[in-house]
Amino acid sequence: MIQSFYAFGSGGLFGKGLGGSQQKLLYLPYGESDFIGAIIAEELGFIGMVLLIALYLVFIWRGIRVAKNCPDRFGSLLALGVTALVAVQTGIHLGVVTGSLPPTGQTLPFISVGITSLLMFLSATGILLNISRYTSKT
Repeated sequence: MIQSFYAFGSGGLFGKGLGGSQQKLLYLPYGESDFIGAIIAEELGFIGMVLLIALYLVFIWRGIRVAKNCPDRFGSLLALGVTALVAVQTGIHLGVVTGSLPPTGQTLPFISVGITSLLMFLSATGILLNISRYTSKT
């Protein structure tokens, strides 16, 4: 956790640039998966983290909108479940790297290294996109 705080602090406002992280060089345990948020904060800074969180918020907002406009109940609940999966896992990961939660081993959706996590999130997003094809256009 202390190394994660060092990564956040040394990133500053604009970060050290892509590939410029020092904490990923065997200082931060599981930096490629469990603490990728801290490495992103160090390399891209506060502005990069705000943009990353904004992208996740747009994904969540669009998923809720798909769930709300879905004509049948099953599609609505499925879209809400996929959206909640991404939202909760993102929240847990960001809580861990900021020290708000104890380390849990949750990956950051779509970013962390790990083919299984990436395949599951991409499959869930494909399902969400398929549901959005059949929603009303209001």
